[in-house]
Amino acid sequence: MVRAIILVKSPKRLIAARLRKIDAVSDSFPTNGQFDAVAVIDVDELVQIKEVACQIQEINGVERTETMVEVQ
Repeated sequence: MVRAIILVKSPKRLIAARLRKIDAVSDSFPTNGQFDAVAVIDVDELVQIKEVACQIQEINGVERTETMVEVQ
């Protein structure tokens, strides 16, 4: 199992709720600061992180993302 955190910049309200609709997103919540929401994702393989990040970037209103992969 591979876990990653994806930070999301989006002026859209309720972006965290939209992120939760993606299957690989195990948790999502709004934040204050440079990014507007955080998505915690759990996937089987490292390559799937990019696929999930692309799905998030396709959400209407998402301006940019930054991904951090958990290191164990």
